Parts: sequence; C-alpha cells; structure tokens
Amino acid sequence: MPVQRWIAYALLLPGLLVPGCSWHGDEVHYLGRPHQEHYRDVAQRIEYPAVDEPSTAAVEFTDAPRTLDYSSAQDVWEMPLAEATYLALLHNDVIRTGGAFLSRFNPVLSSPEAVATVYDPAIQETGILLGNRGIEAALSDFDANFTTQMLWGRDEVLTNNPFLSSGVAGGTLVSETAEFNAVLAKQMANGGQFSLGHQINYLGSNSAFQLFPSTYVGSISATYRQPLLAGAGTEYTRIAGPIGRNVTAVTGVSQGVVIARINSDIELTDFEANVRNLLRDVEDAYWDLYIAYRSFDAAASARNATMRVWRVASAKLEVGHDLPPYAEAQARDQLFESQIATDNARSNVYEAETRLRRLLGLNVNDGRVIRPTDEPITAKVVPDWAMAVSEALTQRVELRRQKWRMKSLELQLRAAESQLQPRLDLIAAYRVNGFGDDLLAQNESNTFYKSITNNEQTGWNLGFEMTMPIGFRTAKSQVRNLELQLARARRVLETQELEISHEVANAFQRLARSYQAAELSLNRVRAAREYVSRLEARSDRELNVDLLLRAQRTAANAEVTYYSHLVDYNRALADLHFRKGTLLEHYDVHLMEGPWTPPAYTDSHRRREARMYGLNVDPHMIEESPEPFALPGPIGGKGVAVPGSIQPTGGSMVPSAEPPFEPPAAPPEALPPLEAPDSAVRAGESPEWQTSRGAATAADDSDPFAVR
Repeated sequence: MPVQRWIAYALLLPGLLVPGCSWHGDEVHYLGRPHQEHYRDVAQRIEYPAVDEPSTAAVEFTDAPRTLDYSSAQDVWEMPLAEATYLALLHNDVIRTGGAFLSRFNPVLSSPEAVATVYDPAIQETGILLGNRGIEAALSDFDANFTTQMLWGRDEVLTNNPFLSSGVAGGTLVSETAEFNAVLAKQMANGGQFSLGHQINYLGSNSAFQLFPSTYVGSISATYRQPLLAGAGTEYTRIAGPIGRNVTAVTGVSQGVVIARINSDIELTDFEANVRNLLRDVEDAYWDLYIAYRSFDAAASARNATMRVWRVASAKLEVGHDLPPYAEAQARDQLFESQIATDNARSNVYEAETRLRRLLGLNVNDGRVIRPTDEPITAKVVPDWAMAVSEALTQRVELRRQKWRMKSLELQLRAAESQLQPRLDLIAAYRVNGFGDDLLAQNESNTFYKSITNNEQTGWNLGFEMTMPIGFRTAKSQVRNLELQLARARRVLETQELEISHEVANAFQRLARSYQAAELSLNRVRAAREYVSRLEARSDRELNVDLLLRAQRTAANAEVTYYSHLVDYNRALADLHFRKGTLLEHYDVHLMEGPWTPPAYTDSHRRREARMYGLNVDPHMIEESPEPFALPGPIGGKGVAVPGSIQPTGGSMVPSAEPPFEPPAAPPEALPPLEAPDSAVRAGESPEWQTSRGAATAADDSDPFAVR
C-alpha cells in the first residue's frame, strides 16, 4: 500500500506543476486603446544624479566679467610676480594648465580622472590594487593574521548495526560535535612563514563502546616554512613581496615594499613636474598681462596724439591755412583707426587678466583690477654652457623619473632571476597533543588542557617541499621581458639626455636673440621718438599730416615691440631655468615630504644604536645594511648642482671622442642694463608729445586700466 501511494504522488505532481507554470492570470479588458508614451518617455529621458553638492561660492557670487560694454571703476590690485606664484600654489588643488583653456580637450572638463591634483601622491601612497599598491598595502603582507573558527553540530542516525547503536539493533546513534580552530600566522621579511595553531575537536556520543561518553581531542602547534631557492632572502621579499602570495602571471615581481616606494617617488616626480608647469604658465600669463597693459598704454597715447593732430588740422583749415583738403579727413580716418586699436588693446587687457585669474584660482571678477608691478629684467645674463648642461642632467625631473623607472626594473630583474630556480621550501612543525573527557575542571585530572600542559604526547614534522616547472618557460620569459624593458629604458634615458641638451642649446640661442632684439628695439624707440619730436617742432611752420601720423604710429609700434622683446627676454630666462630643471628653485618653491609617524622615529633611533654599538665583523662575511636604491645626489660624471655654482664630481660630461667642456677662466664682465624708453626722451622735448603713460592718464582719469 505505501508503494502504491508513492506512485500516485509521483504521477500527480507533474500535473500540478505544469498548469502552475503556464498560468498568467485572468484576462483583463480596458476601455479605449492603451497608451505607452509615458513609459517610453521615462525610459529614454536623461537623468541627473541625486548629488546634493553645493555650488562653488566663488562662481555663484562673482561679478560680471569686464568687457568693453561693462568696465565700471574698480580698485587696482598691484600684484608682483611673487604674489601671483603664491596664489597659484595656494588655490590650485586641481592643477590647471595654460594651454588647455578654451580647448575642447581641456582635461579639467573632458577627462577629470586624468587631471593632476595635490591628492595624487597620497592616492598612490594609499593604493591597494595590484600594480598600484602603496607602501602601506605592501607592508600589509607582513601583518600578523589571526583566523579562528568554531562549529557545533548534532547528528541522529538510525543504525542497523548493534555495534554502532549502543548495542541494540535498530537504535539511534546520537553524536554531538564541536570544532574549534585558531591560527596566528606571520610573514617574515626573509620569506619565511611562521604560524601558531590551536585545534580542539569535541565528540559526545551515546555509543556503548567508547571509553568516555564525551572527549576533547586537539593540539597546540607551531609551523615554520622557509624558501631556500626561489623566493628566498630579504632582498627578494622587499622587491617582489612574499613568494607564497604572488601569482606569477598576474602580480609578477613588483609587489614589494621597495617597488611601492619607487612608485611613490615616481608619482612625486609627476607632481613636481605639474607644479613646475603651472608656475611656468603663471609667469607667461603674468607677462601677457604686462604686455597687454603696455600695448593699451601705447595705443591710448597714439590715439591722443592723433586726436591732437586732427584738431590742429581742423583748426588750420578753418582759418584758411595752406593744407591739402584731404588732410583733415586723413587725420579723422587715423583717429577712428587708433580708437579701434585702443578698444582692442583694452579688450586684450580684460582677456589677459581673465587668463591670469584662472591660473591663480580666483573668480572672474572680485571688484579689483590686477595690474602687474614687476618690471622685466633688463640686465644681460650670460650663462655658462657647461654648468647649464650639468644642472640640466642633474636637476631635470624627467630624468629623475626615468632613473627611478630604471631602478625599479633593475630590482625586478634581480627578483625574477631568483624564480629561475626550483621552489624548495623547508617545512618544520612541532605540536603538543591533548586528550580528555572534559575541557577544564578543577577537581578532575583527566582534562584536555591538563594533558596539554603535561606535554606528554608530542609530535613533529620536518622535511622539504619542492615545486619545479619543467623548462621554466614562464620564469625565463619574465626575465627576458624585464631585460628588454630595462634596455629600452636605458636607451630612452640616453635619448632624453640628448634631447635636453638640445633644449638647453635652444634656450641659449633664444636668450641671446631676445636680448639683442630688445636692445635694437630700444634704439628704434629712441629714433622714432626723435623723428616725431622733429616733425612736431616744425608743425607750426609746415604741418605734414601724413608724415606726422605715420611717425606717431611707428613710434607707438616701436614701443610695443620693445616691450614685447623685453618680455620675450625674460621668458627666455625662465625657459632657461625650465630647461635646466631649476625653475622651482628660481621661484623659491621647494617640495618636501611630511614627517614620519612617532614610532618610526623610535624604531630608526633603535636601529641606529644597534649599528653604532654592534660587533665589528668581516665585511666579506655579512652585509651590515641593505644595498641603497636611492641617493641624496646624482652619481657618475654629471656633477652636483649647488645654488649659485656647480661642483663636478669627476668624470667626463661628454663622450671621450669629444673634448670635455672647460669653464671660462674668468666670469664675463657685467654688461650695462637696457635703458627704459621713458628715460630716453630728450631734455628739450615737449611733454605733450611724449608717448608715455602720462598721456593715457591725462586722456581719461577715470580709466581703471590707465597705467599711472
């Protein structure tokens, strides 16, 4: 009968499941036609993230930008270049670049994940992902790990064996179990692994054939595993990390503390380069604003002079003076042209100030007008070629970054060569076994921990474990790959050094060209002003409107050209510092890492004491300290750059096929600085014809952009 009942259940079950799976519910009828436009609109609508982040106050509460239509009187902000540099460092948590402004590919807008920020070194320092691990993540491989587990169980089983069912056939065998495991493991710096373990297994049963109805069995053990060939030693562990935690095809040999430190140093070089580029852009924008002011000053002076010529020509024609009938129209045409040039120059001032404000991290308009106060350098600078090349090969951050990359590859290659050996590990274990019918008891002696403390039942293991891939194909490929990467990095370094030498040479050429151009432009300014002065002196007797207007226009262009060449000379000086790698030092900007944590100082002091008072040993038998992977200065024949001088360390700076550089026997004589054009006006000239800042000021006293 029970068998027939189970057959009926088996036949009935599929019949119940089939209609249940295919049932869709009762059919529903609605009035009218269904409309799905609402659902389609919601599915295709652009959504915005629910991020409650307040907008920047500097954007919400800024004034309208200054334009030709809006230029109310403003306070003048006299700003030196040093203050501009300070503001740029203060406000550029996200580092901007001058060339990216108004570009469709501005990284601040198009790729914010790739833009440089002040957080990048700290992000690298705290990275945990493979290939981007920070120092703390690499050190975490040596943290002690504690693992524990505790499980309880009960099992009741009907048995057909009287030996397993309390001696009665058909009885129930009841088993109650408990399992406790605890392991404390520590990775050692030499590649070894040490662990302490504690295991307890409890079994309570109603079986009549057990000595005790409940028993506790377990042990306390210590285990040590030490690599002897592949992955052995402190050097390998510092470079690649513990060999037991690395997956060759995934992690490679770049997960150690030393490589993580080098990666942090590489990130610091990138940050330094970004700061350097920012300050270079700030200086360029500062001089752009300076030139914009000078151009506006010259354009306003030329406009005022043209207006005076037009007024004189109109007055003489009215009194019947012998002038060509087109003279007044020509002067009026030139007046409108000069007014257009003045407006364009004013607009250029607004745009140049906006670009500078952007790099300084300021809002669009804070009620003040920035006006540069620093004047360009006019003294001639004659740098020494050998010193400049030595400084460039020493200080350029790009070379330091490449050398860090080479050092990382050299260390990785050394660790990869260790994996060409078999994996041979020494394994040793010792344990104290315990047994008892109770775990802890005060009055009974047959307890588990009593047995442990008596140390009567012990065990040990000692042996070796070897793993060896036949052929070492993966290890050999890894070594060959690192050798090729290292060879490539060395060739890239050679090319970079050659490229930098060409950059320094170009900076020398630009410096000489810009100074000579500025010197000749100054002479042109003097000649143009003298020409205008002589024409104006004879204007009372014979007024040649065409010649006078052209002379005034030439004088204004000569002044703008002079200041343009003078600013180009100052930019050439900054470019020379840029190519030598001393631009941050030139701006008196220094980057340094923060202090250590207090325990690090204590540990460093303890190690220093140990080295000072340690026993003298044979240096050929033991190494007192690990091989350094960083030095306070460069090595080789490039010399060490010291502010104000170069002190070579020996060796040749150039290949032996070429003669070495020799510094000059004596420093070049100091050359007189260029004279400002305003001081070149002759003593007998009339003040109203001077193309100086005073002309533009007199034209419009309320003009906030007039250079006073």
